[in-house]
Amino acid sequence: MNTNKIKHIGVFTSGGDSPGMNAALYAITKCAEVNEIKVSGFRKGYEGLIDGDLIPLKSHDLQKLVHQGGTILKTARSERFMTLQGREKALQTLRKAHVDALIAIGGDGTFKGLLAFSEICDIPFIGIPGTIDNDLAGTDYTLGFDSAVNTAIENIDKIRDTAESHNRVFIVEVMGRDSGYIGIHSGLVVGANGILIPESTQDLHLLLEKVKNYHSEDAFLIVVSEGDETGTDLVASKIKEVNPDIDLRITRLGHVQRGGHPSAFDRMLGIRLGAASIDVLLRGSENVMVGLYNNMICTTPFQNVVKQHHIDEELQDLLKVFGS
Repeated sequence: MNTNKIKHIGVFTSGGDSPGMNAALYAITKCAEVNEIKVSGFRKGYEGLIDGDLIPLKSHDLQKLVHQGGTILKTARSERFMTLQGREKALQTLRKAHVDALIAIGGDGTFKGLLAFSEICDIPFIGIPGTIDNDLAGTDYTLGFDSAVNTAIENIDKIRDTAESHNRVFIVEVMGRDSGYIGIHSGLVVGANGILIPESTQDLHLLLEKVKNYHSEDAFLIVVSEGDETGTDLVASKIKEVNPDIDLRITRLGHVQRGGHPSAFDRMLGIRLGAASIDVLLRGSENVMVGLYNNMICTTPFQNVVKQHHIDEELQDLLKVFGS
């Protein structure tokens, strides 16, 4: 497509919300305006794309919302978009609104949706990685991960205070359905006694050996990713089996990790990736995700943006050292 013909860009947020999405929306709109391009936001992800639920975006308004968590465009998962009929209706929406390009902020499911959409729609699509799990190939960091880790750290530090007061063992469950990045990052920096993540098969054995003889005045903290194959409740029962005398508590941090103000890192990441999405679009790229690799902007074709199901070797080594 001739990028000189791009006069109107649509943007939406999809999948789970993540801190930093609003910063990315601001950067997209600001950089588009500099290039005299109109921007419209589709509300509620693919649902808004199907229903034609769009609003004009202005950088002046978004500038005041960079500090805000979540997404002002709302987000939702869409069963309808998984059908050809739903995608055809979304195509009618884009044509009616005279949208020349589409930018999506979300995870791998969002980009797979755009790949399917590209079979019937020939406008360029650009993706920005937005998920707290940090589990996408093609970028070192995803929007919201740093904020989620900081939220987990803040809460686990508070839990340590009460754990110390009562000589308790606390199991703290953090988010990470398929990825242990939040678990390993938060667990290491709070000095957890045990860290259980989906990618490791030895972590439970090491934990049970440590907790078996626990009779201490100190707190004993265990961080468990929600996607760990053992499961938080089963971990608790196995601990009780090897050491029935301990005072054990479970805390699930849950969706608190998605909320709150984005960290400085996530705000800057949103700005950089938002600006990059406009830059690569105007350079003629399509069906790619913009990411950050070795602190440099990079692009990855949607078909190569898959969920990472492994922790890099350095972090694995750290887990072995500090989990023993």
